[in-house]
Amino acid sequence: MADPAQLKMIEERLRQLQARGELRMEDFPYWDTQPVPKFGEDPDLPEGPIEEDKTVEEISKEPIELMRGLKWVSVDLQNAAELDELYKLLNENYVEDDDCLFRFDYSKDFLTWALTTPGWKPQWHLGIRNAKSNQLLAFISAIPAHMRCKDVTKPMVEINFLCVHKLLRHKGIAPQLISEITRLVNLEGIFQAAYTAGVTIPRPISSCQYFHRSLNPQKLIAIGFSRLGKKDKMKDVVKKFKLPREPTIPGIRACEERDIPAAFTLVTEYLKKFAFAPVFSEEEFKHWVLPRDGVVNSYVVENPETNQITDFCSFYALPSTVQKHETYKKLNAVYSFYNVATSVTLKDLMYNALIFAKLLDYDVFNALHLMENEQFLEANLFGPGDGNLQYYLYNYRMQPVPSSEIGLVLL
Repeated sequence: MADPAQLKMIEERLRQLQARGELRMEDFPYWDTQPVPKFGEDPDLPEGPIEEDKTVEEISKEPIELMRGLKWVSVDLQNAAELDELYKLLNENYVEDDDCLFRFDYSKDFLTWALTTPGWKPQWHLGIRNAKSNQLLAFISAIPAHMRCKDVTKPMVEINFLCVHKLLRHKGIAPQLISEITRLVNLEGIFQAAYTAGVTIPRPISSCQYFHRSLNPQKLIAIGFSRLGKKDKMKDVVKKFKLPREPTIPGIRACEERDIPAAFTLVTEYLKKFAFAPVFSEEEFKHWVLPRDGVVNSYVVENPETNQITDFCSFYALPSTVQKHETYKKLNAVYSFYNVATSVTLKDLMYNALIFAKLLDYDVFNALHLMENEQFLEANLFGPGDGNLQYYLYNYRMQPVPSSEIGLVLL
C-alpha cells in the first residue's frame, strides 16, 4: 500500500502551506460549514463518514432560494436544444489555463457519454436559468458510482461540470449549486461524493500532476502549448517525438463488445491494488470504455493462440479551443483512461496507445501521475505539466495518500 515517506511528505506540504497562511479554514467559509476534512485537524481522527446518513424526512423537500431573477431547472440532455445550451455554457465559461490560451471544448457526444451513465437521474443535471430570458447561466452534475476507500466500498456520486457564467461570478452561485445538488443526491439516499479540482480547497486526499506527450510538436509549439528550447531545432524535436505508422504489439486491436467481459475482469482486478478506486459493474464499465468515435477509444491485446484478452488500454478525447491563434482554432487532445498490462510492459502498451492516438490525428496525449502511470511516463517522453489535479471526498474522511494510490480517473 502507501509509502509512509510519501504520506509524510504530503502532510508536511500541507503543514508548510498552512504555516505560511496559505491554507487557513477562515479563507474557506463555505467549506468550513461542510462535512469535509479540515486543514489542521487532528490526523488521528477516524476515517469514514463525517456525518451520519439522514432519513428522507430529515432532508428538505424545498430547493435552496436563489437570488431574484434566477430559477432552478433540470437540463434535459435528451433535448437537442438544451444539450446545445449546455455545450455553449461550458464552451464559453468553463475551465481554461492560467494564460487564457486554451479552454476545454467538451463535445455534445462527450457530454452525453459523461452524464448519462447507467443509473443516471435527470434531476442531477442541475441548472440555473434567468427567470425572464430563460438563458442557462450555471450548471452542475452528479452521476452514480461506487467508490472503494481502502477497505470500505460506498455508494457515491461523482460531481462534475460545475460552471457559472462569467456574468454571475463572485455572487455566491457556486456554493448554492453544490448545496442544492447535495440535497438532491441526499434525497436518493446517497451521502458521499467524489470530485476533483485544479485548486486546493479543504481537503484533498491526493494531488496528481499532469504529464503531456507531444504527438504534433510543430502545432503545439505554434499555439504556445509547448516551447522550443533556445538550442533546439524544430526538425530534431519532430524526430524525437516521431511514432511508427503501425502498432508494435502483435494481436493489439480495437476493443469490441465481445471483449467487454474479459476486459472488465482485467480492470476490476487491477483496480484492487489502489487505496481509492471505483468499483464498476460490468454495465458501467461497458458504458465507459466501449469505443465511441471522437469520444473514447479502447484497445485489447488478444493472444493469437489462446484468444485470451491479456492487456487493455484506453483514452478519451477532450479538445480545447485555442483562444489566440489565427491559424489553429482547436487543440486535439486525448487523456489516458484505464490501462492494464499483463503480457507486455505498461511502457510498451502505452507506446502503442500513443501510436493509435497519432493515427487518429490527435495533437497531444495527456496523463495524470496516478495508478502505475509512472512506469510509462518518462520512458515514453511525457513531460511534466504545470497543473495538478486535486482529488476530494465529500462527507468522508480519508487520510491523504500518494497519487500512485489513486485508481480513479474523473473526466
